[in-house]
Amino acid sequence: MCKLEGEATESLNLAVIVKHFNLLGGAEKYAVETTRRLISRGHRVDLYSWEADEGLLAGINHIKIPCRLNISSSTRLWAFGRDVSKQLAKKKYDAVLSHDRTGCQDISVVHTFSYKTGMDRYPGFRKIDQIWMSPRAWVYLWMEKQQMNRPVLVPVSRIIEKDIIRHYPKAKNISVITPGIDTNGFSPGAIQDRRKKIRAREGIPEKDLAVLFVGSEFRRKGLDLLIPAIDQGMQLLVAGRGENMSFYRKRVSQCGNQSRVSFLGLQKNMPDWFAAADVVVLPSKAEAFGMAVLEGMACSLPVIAGQALGASCLIRHNENGFICKNRDDIARLLVRLKDPSLRKRIGENARRTALENSWDICTDHFEALCFNLKRP
Repeated sequence: MCKLEGEATESLNLAVIVKHFNLLGGAEKYAVETTRRLISRGHRVDLYSWEADEGLLAGINHIKIPCRLNISSSTRLWAFGRDVSKQLAKKKYDAVLSHDRTGCQDISVVHTFSYKTGMDRYPGFRKIDQIWMSPRAWVYLWMEKQQMNRPVLVPVSRIIEKDIIRHYPKAKNISVITPGIDTNGFSPGAIQDRRKKIRAREGIPEKDLAVLFVGSEFRRKGLDLLIPAIDQGMQLLVAGRGENMSFYRKRVSQCGNQSRVSFLGLQKNMPDWFAAADVVVLPSKAEAFGMAVLEGMACSLPVIAGQALGASCLIRHNENGFICKNRDDIARLLVRLKDPSLRKRIGENARRTALENSWDICTDHFEALCFNLKRP
């Protein structure tokens, strides 16, 4: 629903709900990027949140919600939803969007797997103890039911859509809208001048294949599957802070990869590391989306993604990226990607896919949903 030159677009009166309005997490960034673009298109937005980065609030009316019932995460979230509902009852909006588990919105953006999916990991009697005898679980399940009972559900990937359908088969009006990407900040032109400098600084030979892994929660994101696949002539760059670092350092030692793996920790300037990389690998075992994959694609880098990664819905195997099922797949694909001509072909196709998934296009979809919901 892009505005054409010279065309007048009717403005919307919108409410956006998100606990934290900042750029520190995937869901938060999604809320910021789409909200700011809605503002730039002339729509009015009231933001309901616990906290917000002042530098991101231009043109936005921020309604601060106090953090109450600070007993546990479930009680805080319940109180947040209750307080937002009370505030919303005082006003009228064309549409209300929420990026959290609340029950007062028209559009629920679903950023994570359902709480019920988390319950599946508990066996037998432990499930009874951890769930059915847990007030915390009752609260989360009640809030999730409210979230899934809204007029429109927007999962951020096909994987999350399948999760909703599995656990909430009565859910209706489901529209997948994947996160977008800043195609200017993440682009071949934005990083190409930094490549030699960053690789020289990190001691990465130009002939070596630099493999980039981005993210924390190393186990869930499949770092243990990637480390053994790093062979001679490759360098693995691990950007993020993971759990149980001693396990992963031991794994590196067991594989004889001490000179080929660098743990970088949390990094603020990620474009530098995309500049240094030849391929991005994220073999996640379960992930709602995985922004590093789309960021790599925007930089014209070939990507290897686990089939349980939400962003895999953007990948056409062997055309604009690769899907892996196991460690052997990763190793085989990395050997193939030593070929510069293959990296170039896949990377160019990946860039075209990223251009079709910008934040502006993501906002187009939300704008259309809001106009459809606008009350007469």
